[in-house]
Parts: sequence; C-alpha cells; structure tokens
Amino acid sequence: MNILKFFTAGSVDDGKSTLIGRLLYDTDSILADQLEALQQSNRKNDDGSIDLAILTDGLRAEREQGITIDVAYKYFQTEKRKFIIADTPGHIQYTRNMVTGASTANLAIILIDARNGVVEQTIRHSYLVSLLGISHVVICINKMDMENYSEEVYLQITAAYKTLAANLKLKDVTFIPVSALKGDNIVNHSENMPWYTGASLLDFLETVETSEKETSDFARMPVQWVIRPQTDELHDYRGYAGRILSGTFKVNDRVTVLPSGSSSVVERIEVFDQQPEEAVAGMSVTLHLKDNIDISRGDVLVNSNHLPQSSQLIEADLCWMDNKPMDDSITYFLQHNSKLTKCKIREILHKVNINTLEKEEAYEFKLNDIGRVVIKTADELAFDLYTENTANGSAILIDSRTNLTVGALMFRAIVE
Repeated sequence: MNILKFFTAGSVDDGKSTLIGRLLYDTDSILADQLEALQQSNRKNDDGSIDLAILTDGLRAEREQGITIDVAYKYFQTEKRKFIIADTPGHIQYTRNMVTGASTANLAIILIDARNGVVEQTIRHSYLVSLLGISHVVICINKMDMENYSEEVYLQITAAYKTLAANLKLKDVTFIPVSALKGDNIVNHSENMPWYTGASLLDFLETVETSEKETSDFARMPVQWVIRPQTDELHDYRGYAGRILSGTFKVNDRVTVLPSGSSSVVERIEVFDQQPEEAVAGMSVTLHLKDNIDISRGDVLVNSNHLPQSSQLIEADLCWMDNKPMDDSITYFLQHNSKLTKCKIREILHKVNINTLEKEEAYEFKLNDIGRVVIKTADELAFDLYTENTANGSAILIDSRTNLTVGALMFRAIVE
C-alpha cells in the first residue's frame, strides 16, 4: 500500500481545516477520545453541528481565533492507500509555514471560496506550487452550499483558474466542487450537484497516479557517518552510512565521491542485518567500497555515469522566511543535505510580484518575499538542478548569528 503526501492551501477562511476534518470524520479515522472531545467542544457551526476544524487546530491561538498558524500533520488510511496530510496556513504572514508543509508533498489541494473566486492568496499559493514542482493540483471550489450549488459559479471559477494555471505552467489540474461543511463531494458524491459527474475528493486521492519523476540515474547519498569500529573483531570494517536521497545503488556499481572526485565500486550494501543487492531512494543504508578512500561527513556518493553539478556560484530561487530582512553584507550558513558551508548573497536578480507574477527589480528580501538570487559558497557543492532532482536540488539558509532558518533555496543554474 503506497503513501500519498498532500497539503492544503488557500486563503483565510476558505475551509482548509474543515475539509481535512471532514475527510477524517467521514472515513471513520477519528479515535474515540478525539470524537468525544469534539462533541464536548464549545466550538460549533451556525447550524449547531460539530466544528471539524478543531481536529487540526492544535495551537491554543488557532482554536481561539479559528485560524491555522502552524503546519498540522494528520495521518489516515483507506483500503486503497495511506495518506499524510499537511494542513498549512492561509494568512500571508505564514507563507513560510506553507512552504515547509508543501516541500515534501506529492499533491496540492488548493481551496477557493465559491463566493470570492480566485484571490491574491490563490495566486500566491499556486505560484509556490509551481515553484516547488508539485506535479498534481486539485482545486476544491468550496462552500458551494452558499452559492446554491450553482454550476455557473463553478464554471466561472474554473475558467479563471485555468488562465492562471496556464501562466504558471501547471499541467495536471483537477477541479472538484465541494462543501466541506456539509460533506458534498468530499468522501461521497453529492446529490446537490448532479451536473458534476467527476470523482469525489477521496475517490480522486485514492486513484491518482503518484509515480515520481524518473530519477533512477540520479543515485545520490550524502554521507552522514563514517563507521570505523577499529575493534579486534571488526579491524578492517569501513562503512559509509546515510539515507539515499534519490536513485538506486547496486552492488558492483561504480560511484564517485564528491567533492574529491575519487571513484570506487560498491562492494557490499548493508541494511540492518541484511545485505541486499540494491538499495533505493528513502532507504537508510551502509555502503562498503572496494577501495579505501578519504571520505567524511558531508561528502556525497553518486553514480559515476551521471554526475551532479559542482560549483561555488549558484543561481537559486529563494523564499525568505525570517522576520528580519536579508542582509547581503553578512555571511550565512547553507545546509545542503548533510553538508554545512558558509555562503554570501552575491546578487539579487529579481523578486516576484505575487499579484501580477511579474519579475521586479529588488534590493532586499523581507518576510515571505520570493525571487531569485546568486549565492557564493565557501565550499564547492555537489547538487542537481531542482527541476531535474528536487531531493538534491534544494537547501536552507541559516543565520550565522542566531542559528535560525531564514530561507529556502531551490537551485536553478550554475553561474559561469
């Protein structure tokens, strides 16, 4: 049974938390004590029914204000598939939280209030989905009950969003008219919208094809730990432990160690007490090489026939996540997988105007700004372009003075 990771996005009060609550409630995925707490809660809807948004509003401030602030993760499964849901905030000041929740998702659910249509946050979140390279997008046109389940309203909003999707080059977009409050087209098909003949949200989530982009050649494993027991029993033992980011490693594969450029052959693969012939992305393994090479934490083992990019000067998209503006006069830390190095912002190429999607000249980045920069790292990085291999094409910026994460980077090109 495979796993689908998805997140919800949309403007404030579009019903993201209610939609997730409805999914959990109607699929009987709520534990008995949670259900009892729901029934005893003093938060009710106008019609007296249970406010299902409580299931994901975990912070006290969220419950008091009825908004989402932090990313809430929920897990459930049906007979066909397991699901990991990230409920992300709609407020503009929490865009950084939305990026965090979306960064590992296979699919995005963007909610649009049927009364309001496409708004600024719809554009912002759709742009971020495009930026992050998320392949599947579901547009849930919510609160259809407040528009008398009008097909005309649905068609107007779908037409407006299709124009936006074309501008952002979003290819796989599915539209579903729903009412998260009433349960229309969430788990079961709605009798209130006979004009809609597509799948319900759950049906779609259970059947959508989630195969990842082919990255088998992009075998990448950052070394997290060099294992050298140096005991009498294991005197010659030398293993390189880490989690495979992407691709496949097989016994007898020729691999290259970066940044040194030394190469060897995989002699043995260890996974706990087993020795498989191959290991794939997501597995934590220990690789043994036929040659003794100087390898340390932060180095990367890669497929010798498909090497990544190597550079100290990189063009990257940046989402700024700190309350303090970016300061290009200071040195930041850049964390790329297990590699930590110093870096500086060499140049701001542009910022993106979320309302118009136009590139604008800029001299600084503030909270939630998105744009493109050139960074110069102290050490050479072994990375892939984000469009080719997201697992090895991203990094975070850390403020060297506070150790706070201040930005998310997606590598786009080498600067010549």
